Amino acid sequence: MKLTWRRSPYEPLAQRWPLVPWPGQKLVEIELGVRWGPPESPSRILVPVSDIHVQRARSGFAPGMGEFKVHRVRFFNYVPVGIRCMAYNHQSHRLAVSRSDGTVEIYNLAANSFQEKFFPGHEGRSTEAMCWTKGQRLFSAGLNGDVIEYDLEKLSVKYSVDGFGGPIWSMAADPSGSYLAIGCEDGSVKLFHVAPDKIQLERTLERQKGRILSLSWHPSGTHIAAGSIDYVAVLDVKSGSTTQKMLMDRRHPGPHRRRCVVWGVAFLSDGTVVSTDSAGVVQFWDSETGTLMQTHPLSNSDVLSIAVAEKEDSMVVGTAEGTIFHFQLIASRSDGKQSQWVRTKPFQHHTHDVRCVAHSPTALISGGVDAHLVIRPLMEKVEVKNYDAALRKITFPHRRLISCAKKMQLLLFQFPQRLELWRLGATEAAGKNEDILPLSRNAEHLLQLKKKGPENICCSCISPCGSWIAYSTASRFYLYRMNYENNSVSIKRVSKVPKLLNSALQILFSADSTKLFVASNQGSLHVIQLSEGALKHLHSFPPQSGTSEATTLLAASPDGSWLAAAGPSSGVSVYDLKHLKPHCTVPAYNFPVTALAIAPGTNNLVIAHSDQQVFEFSIPQKQYTDWSRKVQKQGLHYLWLERDTPITHITFHPQKPTHILLHDTYMFCIIDKSMPLPDDKTPLFNQPSLREASENVRRRHAHAFKISKKFQPLLFMDLLDEDTLVAVERPLEDILAQLPPPIKRKKFGT
Repeated sequence: MKLTWRRSPYEPLAQRWPLVPWPGQKLVEIELGVRWGPPESPSRILVPVSDIHVQRARSGFAPGMGEFKVHRVRFFNYVPVGIRCMAYNHQSHRLAVSRSDGTVEIYNLAANSFQEKFFPGHEGRSTEAMCWTKGQRLFSAGLNGDVIEYDLEKLSVKYSVDGFGGPIWSMAADPSGSYLAIGCEDGSVKLFHVAPDKIQLERTLERQKGRILSLSWHPSGTHIAAGSIDYVAVLDVKSGSTTQKMLMDRRHPGPHRRRCVVWGVAFLSDGTVVSTDSAGVVQFWDSETGTLMQTHPLSNSDVLSIAVAEKEDSMVVGTAEGTIFHFQLIASRSDGKQSQWVRTKPFQHHTHDVRCVAHSPTALISGGVDAHLVIRPLMEKVEVKNYDAALRKITFPHRRLISCAKKMQLLLFQFPQRLELWRLGATEAAGKNEDILPLSRNAEHLLQLKKKGPENICCSCISPCGSWIAYSTASRFYLYRMNYENNSVSIKRVSKVPKLLNSALQILFSADSTKLFVASNQGSLHVIQLSEGALKHLHSFPPQSGTSEATTLLAASPDGSWLAAAGPSSGVSVYDLKHLKPHCTVPAYNFPVTALAIAPGTNNLVIAHSDQQVFEFSIPQKQYTDWSRKVQKQGLHYLWLERDTPITHITFHPQKPTHILLHDTYMFCIIDKSMPLPDDKTPLFNQPSLREASENVRRRHAHAFKISKKFQPLLFMDLLDEDTLVAVERPLEDILAQLPPPIKRKKFGT
């Protein structure tokens, strides 16, 4: 094989010069096997990598973290789907986000912006609009012409209703939350009454010429502003007639005249209608007279979205160039009797189109084609200038997309429409500390399993022995039996599964791969006995009393005695698998659970919450452990609590019972319970400085938290055995390279 040097797209991130093959040859990027230890220890770093990619890496682990051989994986070709629309709920402080494939995510902004609920996408569902109504009910509408309501407890689609107007481009709820208005392809605006059980079509307002692309209610609920092509119409809700029509200026930059698309409208309480359009202009209209009051040219490209603060003193718009602009209502006279809208701040946090924006009381929220959910706090609205005033950019889901068969060293990658099974590589080479070595066996792509039907995959898992693969969509559950012979892999679907396994929200295999735990959307937990001949339903745990909330996280003890389950807000329940009965419930906590795991030997349940608190609960004793009480009494380090990505995975060292291993997107941490906790005056990330310090200084300043930030963004990390780790990264540069090209903007001096 002929090799040549060329620049790598990863160079700006890692500052390295890899050896890569000619274009057209398959590039398998694998980095495996790194050993870290104290400087004085005789440990070596062994990082096998394919012979077509050579990298020099510097260790990120620290003294006291132990020695690990690390499989560093970067071939998980996951690309987040672009954000299409969003809706903010002012009562619950929750943000609903819909992506281009129909996936819906709900973020709890009051709980550290944690993604607490998730609805998988659908090939036939193209969501164009979302809104909340009274009773915390969530609706969406799209180009398939249906209005959908979501069941926020069971995490499933509750029902869908035909809009009777063709594709739906826009939707808005009235201020009371009792009516939904939808804008259709045929030019009609239809009103649906929000009944307790189901929405009902009440009537159709006067039909307009052209599709209705944007809608906004007047705060009084008496009028609706409807944006179309070349005009904005004001409709009287009671009579259904058009009371005013404002024509857009069709003069665009350039020699050609083209139609002006009104992408967004906002109806203010003083009768002002604000429009954003394809000419790159924000305009303010008087809805009574139809006259233009203000014009703000913002861009040479489209202004795609608009959102107004609840107090109507601030608004935000998003453009196709990736810029968002902040407008504020400023007093134009010293007595404050006259005010006007002024463009105050532009922000460039996106690379591509900003398809939607939202305005919370303290932040501007935006999302678009680059799939980033950006939350930018308004400094003047934040009372305490603490971490709440920091910019947050959420790129990756707050749920696991990767599972591992430790014994076989297999990784199962979950994509929306397929699963991929990979075998990790190996090396026989030796090397000195921090060397990266060639592979004796490359990583191997064993299997690609495509989903059946139009529904996206919502969860998946591979058994620890690698012999079973299970996945589920919103309506069907699939189980496969794997067989490995020499270098070949065969797969067979298990056709006879218990009828109660119609779908799953969470799947988990026991440590010995003899049992399967399935969490249904009805709140029940099913225990299935696995065997080569047939499956046997052992038991079903009913939902907790007084709730039917779905289970989103599962953890089983290595000895097969206990099963822990957590929902978005219902806390953690523990079940006795030996006697097949409920055991206890962990005391309630105000923030949702992001990860949980049961330690071997002690059967202590470690729970991580979205506010970055970590608890340890003794299952046999039904109470928090002494270490957990010590943590809550002293408190965690302020830098630990200020992290903005949740812990997504927890595991334990089989030979070191005092070690807890956990990670989020930007750090990997080993908590040593035998070490003292750091106070706020102690540097939390002091490992690099301690590496060069003397033994006495190291002992004096060492604490329980050993943190490495070498692997970023880190989607998965787990122990394969007592001295081997696997780390799966997804560089942002790889994702950006697979997005469509952004709009080119002329820069100053070019």
